[in-house]
Amino acid sequence: MSDVRDLLIELGTEELPPKSLKNLIEAFEASVQQGLEKAELGFESIRSYAAPRRMAIVVDGLQTRQQDRLVERRGPAVASAFDDDGNPTKALQGFARSCGVTVNDLETVATDKGAWFVFKQQQIGAETSSLIADILQQALNDLPIAKRMRWGALPGEFVRPVHWLVLLFGDEVIPVDLLGVSSGRETRGHRFHHPDAIRIQSAQTYAPQLETEGHVIVDMAIRREAIRGQVLELATKLGGEAVINEDLLNEVTGLVEWPVALSGSFDQRFLELPAEALISSMEEHQKYFAVRDSSGALLPYFITICNIESRDPAQVIAGNERVILPRLSDAAFFWQTDRKRPLADRQEQLKTIVFQNKLGTVFDKSVRVGKLAAKIASQIDGDALLAQRAAHLAKCDLVTEMVGEFPDLQGIMGRYYAKLDGEHDDVAQALDEQYLPRYSGDQLPQTKTGLSLSLAEKLDTLVGLFGIGQPPTGVKDPFALRRAALGALRIIIESKLDIDLADLLNYAQQQFTDQLTEKDVVDHVTVYLLERLRGYAIEQGYKSDVFEAVIAVKPTKPLDFMHRLDAVAAFRQMEQAEALAAANKRIANILRKNDAEGELGAIDKALLIEPAEKALADSLNQVKVEVAPLMLQSDYKAVLTALASMRETVDGFFDNVMVMADQPAVRHNRLVLLNQTRALFLGVADISSLQG
Repeated sequence: MSDVRDLLIELGTEELPPKSLKNLIEAFEASVQQGLEKAELGFESIRSYAAPRRMAIVVDGLQTRQQDRLVERRGPAVASAFDDDGNPTKALQGFARSCGVTVNDLETVATDKGAWFVFKQQQIGAETSSLIADILQQALNDLPIAKRMRWGALPGEFVRPVHWLVLLFGDEVIPVDLLGVSSGRETRGHRFHHPDAIRIQSAQTYAPQLETEGHVIVDMAIRREAIRGQVLELATKLGGEAVINEDLLNEVTGLVEWPVALSGSFDQRFLELPAEALISSMEEHQKYFAVRDSSGALLPYFITICNIESRDPAQVIAGNERVILPRLSDAAFFWQTDRKRPLADRQEQLKTIVFQNKLGTVFDKSVRVGKLAAKIASQIDGDALLAQRAAHLAKCDLVTEMVGEFPDLQGIMGRYYAKLDGEHDDVAQALDEQYLPRYSGDQLPQTKTGLSLSLAEKLDTLVGLFGIGQPPTGVKDPFALRRAALGALRIIIESKLDIDLADLLNYAQQQFTDQLTEKDVVDHVTVYLLERLRGYAIEQGYKSDVFEAVIAVKPTKPLDFMHRLDAVAAFRQMEQAEALAAANKRIANILRKNDAEGELGAIDKALLIEPAEKALADSLNQVKVEVAPLMLQSDYKAVLTALASMRETVDGFFDNVMVMADQPAVRHNRLVLLNQTRALFLGVADISSLQG
C-alpha cells in the first residue's frame, strides 16, 4: 500500500442556483468518487461541502500513487503463429509490434485450449497528482446542469462564472488550469464579513477555517439544521410554531453562507385570507417562514433568513416588512376578485384550456370524469350526484386569479371557493382531495366523494393517454401516469374499495367518442396497473414468487389481489406447500403437453381403476364442497388450508398411477381428474409458481 494524503477540491463561483445546489454537490461527490475508483485509487472516505459560492470535496486517506501491476496481453495461438517454413506469421509480428517488442521477447502460456503467445509487462502506477485534473474535469462535465454558460473570452463553460480553485493534496497544490482559473490554496470567505483570501492549511482544516475566519458554514447539512434551529427558536419567542417546508428549507440553505434569522410582522387584516394563500405568498416570493399558533391558526409574523449579521437588524426587518406588504396585498386582491364569481360560472372557461390535443379540453375531461366518478360513488356507497358535481367543478379554480399566481394552491382554493358558494361540504372537500395522493406515502382522500373523484380522474387520464398511444416511456412521463397508477391502486387497496378495475376501465373507455386510436386499451392499462402493483406489493414485503402465483390467475380487483397475496404468503409457510407446488407444476406440464388445459368434461367414475385415483377423485369432490362457500366469501386463506389437505392423495396419485394409460378413455379421464384438481387451486392462485 502506498502512502496516503488528504485531498481537497474547492471550486469557487458566483452564487450557484439555490434549488439545484443539493443535487449539484451530490452529483459532484459521486462523480469524483467514481473517477477515483475507476483509476484504482484507494481512499478511506469522501465527503462534500456546498455553499452559495462554492462546491468542495474532501477525500481522506487517498493513495499518493496507483499500485504497480502486471499487465498481460494474449496474442495468437502458438499452433497458428508460424508458417510452413517456421517463420512468424504477420499476425504474430503485428502483435509483437503493437507491444513494442520483438517476437523473441514474447512469452508463451499453456492453457486447456492450447498454448498462446503473451506479452507481460510490469506497469508502474501513476502518481495520483497526475490523475486528479482529468478526474476533476470529468466530474464537472458530468454535472446535471441544464444550461451551461460562458463568460468573457475565458475557456470552458459552467453553470456560473468561476473565480478560484483550491486543489490541495496533502500540503502540496496540484497545479491545474481549469475554467479560466489556476489552482492554488487560497479560498474566499463571506462576501461581506470576510471578502479577503484565506490560506487553507490542509483538507482537515478547510471547514473549521472557513467558519472561524471566513464566516462561512460550508457544511450544507449543518447549515440547514442551524437554520431550522434558529427558525424554531424565534417562532417560540413569538408565541407560536414555525411552518417549515422542507423544500423551502433546502432552498434557503442554498442561499446563505452565514444564516441569521430575523422576524417581522404584517397587518392582521391579511389573516382574513386563507392561510395557504398567505403561506404560498411568503414562501414562494420572499422565502419567508410563516408562524402558527398552537391551534394551527396563522399569526401575523414571518421569519426571514439573512446572509449577514447586520449592525442594525431593525433596519433589515423594516425593509422586509415593506417588501412583504405589496405581496400580501396582491393575494388579498386575488381573493376578493375571485369571490365575485361562483366556481360554477367558470366552467365555460375550461372549454378554452386544452388537456391534450387529441383528448380535447379540460371541460371535456371534466364531463368524462363526472360520469366515471358517479359510477364509482355508486359502487362504494357514496353519492353519485355529489361525485358528478365535484367532477364538474374540479378544475374551475385553475382559471381563478389566485391559482394563476400560485399554481400550488389548485384544489385548495377550489375547496375555499366552493364552501363560500354554498356547495355541499363533501363536494368542497373533494376539490382538494382530487389530487391525493400527491406523492409516495401521501395521505389519501377521506370522503367517498373525494375517493370517487380522485380515482376517476386518474383512470380517465390512463385510458386516454394509452388510448392515443402515449404511455410513459423509460425517460418520459409528462402526464405523471406512473404516479396516477400507483395513486389509483393505493386508493382502492388502502381505502378497502371492493371494485373491479377492468369494469371501471371499460366504462372509462366508453366515455371517449372517437378520440382513442389504439386497440385493446383496457387490456394494456390493466397490465400496466398490475405491473405497478408488483412494486407496491414487494414494498409491502411480499416475495416475487408469491406475486407471480397470484398474477397468473389475473384478478382485476386490487383489494382482492392483496387478499390472495396474503393467503398465498401464509400457504407458503405450510409444510405441504413445497410438495403441492411441485405437484401443481407437474400437473401443469402434463396438461400442457397433452393439450388438455381448459374444459374437458366430467370425471367418469366407472373409468377410475386404481385406488390412488379413486382417492384423489373422492378428495377432490370433498374439498370442492368445502371451499365453495369460502370462495364466495373470498376467504382465500381458508381455501388454501383446505386444499393443503389434498397433499397425500395428490402424492399418492403420482406415486401409483400412470397418467398416460394405453386405453384412450382411461387416459382422458385421468387428464380430466388432473385438470379439475389444478382448476381448484387456480381459483386462488397458481401455486406452481412458488419456489422451494
